[in-house]
Amino acid sequence: MPRQHSLKGRRIAVLAADGFEKVELVMPLRALRRTGADVHVVSLRHGRIRGMNLHLPATRVGVDRTISETDPGEYDGLLVPGGFIGPDLLRQSAEVRAFVRAFVASGRPVVTLCHGPWVLASAGALAGRTLTSWPGIRDDVVNAGATWLDRPVVRDGNLTTSRGPQDMAAFVPAMLDAFTPSSPQPQRMIGDDGSDPQRDAPPGLAITALRASPKPSAVAVVAVVGVGVVAGVRRRSRGPAPGADLHRGSHPGTSSRASGSPDAA
Repeated sequence: MPRQHSLKGRRIAVLAADGFEKVELVMPLRALRRTGADVHVVSLRHGRIRGMNLHLPATRVGVDRTISETDPGEYDGLLVPGGFIGPDLLRQSAEVRAFVRAFVASGRPVVTLCHGPWVLASAGALAGRTLTSWPGIRDDVVNAGATWLDRPVVRDGNLTTSRGPQDMAAFVPAMLDAFTPSSPQPQRMIGDDGSDPQRDAPPGLAITALRASPKPSAVAVVAVVGVGVVAGVRRRSRGPAPGADLHRGSHPGTSSRASGSPDAA
């Protein structure tokens, strides 16, 4: 019989950015709210962030707070959905990295899946941990000092992880268990021979989705080209970058390397 969960009074932060995997945010969000949890979507900006269905644009989700106005101490747990794009944007934010480290250091539950562990790796929070993830980032996880297991769900103390959309049926109840106050934290899981090996091929889920992709529309192509043109115009309008050799044209043969510029590497 499935375990009944009550998260009434518990506050959960969902850390996501544009490019998050839609099912990995929407399904857990609904499950958490059904159990009475108070859930806030925290992101890099205000407004509505764009979800993805693997590589295709999906619907947007509203942001409750930005990372700069959010105190991690206000929350009882953290959920970091995956996706090919969102976690890559998050991991480049110093505020996000500090936010994640605060949860890990306090021992509060952290739940993530798919590419979400990228964020923890950049926060320096994976050394000595055991987890799973999207198989494609297995080496990133191992290089961050963790043991990687190819399993639907792995729980190591306060860290619960899953591989991706293909494991949602196992992930959602494991997430609810992790966020339930009375849920015991299991002993650290360690693979018998360390990390599981790399896979021999990408997940069929991704290959099938890419094969069925629609052809790019003329509108999309024009939009991408337009963004590049605008960015180029803005760079030119700002003039040369700081540290550029403004006299190179009047002093033939002079280079930034010869001038001893700290940017010459």
